Amino acid sequence: MNEIIRLLDHVAREKNVDRELLVQDLELAMVSAVRKHFNSEEPDEFGCSIDRLAGGIALWRNEEDGTRKSIALESLGRIPAQTAKQVMIQRFRENERVSLLEEFSKRQGELVTGVAQRYEGNALIVQLERAEGFMPKSEQIPGEQFQAGDRVRCILLDVRDAGNQVKIVMSRAHPDFIRRLFESEVPEVAERTIEIKAMAREPGFRTKLAVSSVDSKVDAVGACVGVRGSRIRNIVDELGGEKIDIVRWNESSQVLIANALKPAEVVEVSLCFELGRATIVVRDDQLSLAIGRRGQNVRLAARLTGWDVDILTPPELEKGLTVLQTAVKTVEGVTDEMLDRMGALGMISVFDVEEIGEPILIDECGMSEEMAVTVVNACSDRAKTLAEEMQRESAEAAARKAEETAVADALLSGSAEHVAATDAQSESAADNILGLGGSAS
Repeated sequence: MNEIIRLLDHVAREKNVDRELLVQDLELAMVSAVRKHFNSEEPDEFGCSIDRLAGGIALWRNEEDGTRKSIALESLGRIPAQTAKQVMIQRFRENERVSLLEEFSKRQGELVTGVAQRYEGNALIVQLERAEGFMPKSEQIPGEQFQAGDRVRCILLDVRDAGNQVKIVMSRAHPDFIRRLFESEVPEVAERTIEIKAMAREPGFRTKLAVSSVDSKVDAVGACVGVRGSRIRNIVDELGGEKIDIVRWNESSQVLIANALKPAEVVEVSLCFELGRATIVVRDDQLSLAIGRRGQNVRLAARLTGWDVDILTPPELEKGLTVLQTAVKTVEGVTDEMLDRMGALGMISVFDVEEIGEPILIDECGMSEEMAVTVVNACSDRAKTLAEEMQRESAEAAARKAEETAVADALLSGSAEHVAATDAQSESAADNILGLGGSAS
């Protein structure tokens, strides 16, 4: 009987389940087998006890007089033994499911390493120790493919109890995956000497991090990059070449936004708190760099800082301010000081004044209610005119483009006809030279 105890110990270690639970499950399985053998429906008619040290199994039947009648294990036969086996397997699986749920629920958000097994549809199945996890398409890095047996690093995103199994959801696209990689590669981040204050990510393309240091002697950006870029290179390699911009955190939104738009050089940052918008002024030669490929740089900077970012060149800013001043100065009583306050509040165009409305002009710019209403109406009228002009210019540009396309098509068509005629003439001349052409009568 010691063999039973050894088997229970082995299963307990293999499945990470308490041995006492397994012993209790085996006792329940034996009771189920005896009840099936005697075709009994009474739950308390039979009992079973297993010796925790020697492994001996004692079966009995509770008599009406309160005594116990022993039942020989050998007398049960094959069918009750099969019943006991099925009940035992079912109970063991339930215990394993509960154990997995408890273990992986505690590890949610951790960085783990598994082995790629296969793809089921678009989901990647990964072997994690004694469990299988899956990574849906939405949590994979775009364009990334794994072969069976490949090492996969990811985070445990979610652990769910899905009926008879534990569903472990993993991710390589979540921003926390970047955070965990930095904690594993940069000791200062793991020790909280350096703090990742904000993060914005487009998986597979680019990530921006804002970092700060609680120790003035530790350079946050330099520590994350490492000597000759050794630390950041390991992270980029793990991400398959995804670009990572590390910027210095600053409590000032103006400084932080300027840092977030790097490598572009920012000339000026104007904040409009009422609209939650930051107007960035950059030189013409820095405009494309500030916007980034398909708007990626400015989009990530906006998500990193929490501001809507609008990028302008100095001529565009000057044009907007000129139109605004022209519209506002038509209102009697408006002073230069009021205009300066409007500029300090981030109003750089007639569209801004129309959107912000009268209360701010009254409270912050010192205008009377009547004057504020008149200013907003004047800006609204000018905004409508500008919108109509932009719509007309857009239509004219589309018409010009269509006309240029038509001309180009006509030229190509004419060239094709000319080539065809030339080819026909050449073929006729060749026929005449070779004597294949018809003779004149």
